[in-house]
Amino acid sequence: MRHFVEVIIENKRSARDPEGETVYLQLISRRGFRSVVSVRSGKYFRFEVEAEDADAAVDMVKEICSKLRIYNPVIHDIEVRPYPQHGGHKVSRH
Repeated sequence: MRHFVEVIIENKRSARDPEGETVYLQLISRRGFRSVVSVRSGKYFRFEVEAEDADAAVDMVKEICSKLRIYNPVIHDIEVRPYPQHGGHKVSRH
């Protein structure tokens, strides 16, 4: 059965995030979005895999990420979770 799994990689909270800081400063200083408290940048991947169930799909993608070293565990946090195919929000593309 096919499953979609999403991977979110971002710098650890203890590490600086220059890209996120730049976006945040632009929102506050130039656009007036004062309700924004912080911005963190990162990478996003969505895998489509064949697996027995969602848990097996997540485990497979975790192993793929580790073996391919698409993140550095020393400086990055990673979140691997099933992709919400139904009921998830859609992001508009411009």
